[in-house]
Amino acid sequence: MQPIFTTEITKFRADEQGVVDDILVREIKLDIVLNDAKIGSMMATPTDLEALGVGYLLSENLITNKDEIKNVSFDEQSLSVKIIANENKTALSNFNFESVIISGCGRSVTANVNLENLNAKIIKSTAKFQRREISKMMSEFYTQCELYEMTGCVHTAKIFCGKNFYIGEDIAQHNTIDKAIGKAVLNGENLENSLLMVSGRLSSEMVVKAVMNGICVLVSRTAPTSLGVLIARKFNLTLCGFARGENLNVYSGLERIYA
Repeated sequence: MQPIFTTEITKFRADEQGVVDDILVREIKLDIVLNDAKIGSMMATPTDLEALGVGYLLSENLITNKDEIKNVSFDEQSLSVKIIANENKTALSNFNFESVIISGCGRSVTANVNLENLNAKIIKSTAKFQRREISKMMSEFYTQCELYEMTGCVHTAKIFCGKNFYIGEDIAQHNTIDKAIGKAVLNGENLENSLLMVSGRLSSEMVVKAVMNGICVLVSRTAPTSLGVLIARKFNLTLCGFARGENLNVYSGLERIYA
């Protein structure tokens, strides 16, 4: 399925008017199916959908690692990602009972919003990142982001694992993180010393996705929410916002950032 389609529109340029073809990003309702049971639905852009399903289940702790996965497939007819895996039954029970609609665009759910009950480990990575290098990475953030360049209508996430990086693009910001994580994990990457960079705000569910996957640094060009900061501080995640030009706000985990 193509992630874009072309439609005819009327465009005004100052006093000039014309009919042109415009490229729009495609939006679908995607079902996530784990062991033949529907976990939930989300609005998504039809790219990297298998990675999206894997990243979502990892972020929710419904599966704990790549080795638990037996098969992943996308069914275009039913618009569903079907995953066969050894499921985390405790997390699945909590997910079914405690799920809430998250604040990101699109529509999805998470059970990982309670600061006291969040089932995650303290991040112990000793990796360090130079502030100037983070600024450089942010200045190049939208390079190699094909959908954004064509449509200007998607969020982006990049996860940097050593010399490799993985891109997720989607109409929903939380999907971009799951896509990038899913692509990295399916490629055998260890996320322990990785840096995750996102295009939008650092709300609680975005921060939780980094924490649940053991990522040590999360950076955005925009702001975090109060709960996002509290979660980052509790689990020792380095959280950085307003990465613009040479500026950077560090809300937690300053020890991983150096001049």
